[in-house]
Amino acid sequence: MELQERLKQGDVIIIDGGTGTEMEKRGAPMVEKGWCARSTLTHPELLHQIHEDYIRAGADIIITNTFATSRHVLEACGLSDQFEAINAAATRIACEVRDHTADRPVDVAGSMSTTTFGTAQPPPAVAEANFNRQAEILAEGGADFLILEMMRDIDYTNIVLKAAKRTGLPVWLGYSTAIKEDGQVRLLYHDVSLADALQTLSADDVPVVSIMHTLTEDIGSSLDMLQTHWSGPMGVYAHSGVFKPPHWQFIDIISPADYAAEAAKWVERGVQVIGGCCGIGPEHIEVLSAQLEGSIKGTDQ
Repeated sequence: MELQERLKQGDVIIIDGGTGTEMEKRGAPMVEKGWCARSTLTHPELLHQIHEDYIRAGADIIITNTFATSRHVLEACGLSDQFEAINAAATRIACEVRDHTADRPVDVAGSMSTTTFGTAQPPPAVAEANFNRQAEILAEGGADFLILEMMRDIDYTNIVLKAAKRTGLPVWLGYSTAIKEDGQVRLLYHDVSLADALQTLSADDVPVVSIMHTLTEDIGSSLDMLQTHWSGPMGVYAHSGVFKPPHWQFIDIISPADYAAEAAKWVERGVQVIGGCCGIGPEHIEVLSAQLEGSIKGTDQ
């Protein structure tokens, strides 16, 4: 059954957890200004195993290891000549794992992000060209849909959204948020309100909007704002830990049981797409999936 049909009938769909952080946790080296950008080429077998572990844990969607592989990010860390190879390999590995591991329908989401890891954003025309080509590579490689992650402004979100939609594939979008001292829900590291960002979207643009790479304690208020300005399907995949470039600090990581308990609250609020971001691993997804199995997830399959 296609994802859109599952969403329409009210199913809860499980996304995988963090891939870049799981690569680092298992020994793949990170790079300055590019985080996990090179790990697909240096540790392809490890990436293969991580995707497989997430599928076996119950993920209905696995996300390509391309969050940090836009051309301008790779240029900043000296890997621009490997732009095509890295994006193509990441997509191929995810699709191969899906085809050879899954005993049920699993979709591959091609990840794209405007995150630059401290480097200045490129000029809009350069960003547009870079995102156009990245989206093409992900689509040509077999991604079932594209997922825009850690959106934190309006202008560059519109650029990457336009590029993703040019492929003709469905495009999901995820905002990263934080609650400021004044209590306002704003996009992470930017003085842009989530409300303003959401008002630029329509259901014709994206079928699903998620709150992702956000602390679990900030999810509730973020969902309040999301539900005020968005009437379509919602997703949540939070993070746990701290990023000190170029490494993820696995400090005070939420337990799988506690994360599943938080996820249950999100589902009660109508969230249909649940997973994890940085610091959330296969062990979290396994407990989460088991908790939802037989209740809301897949009851009509």
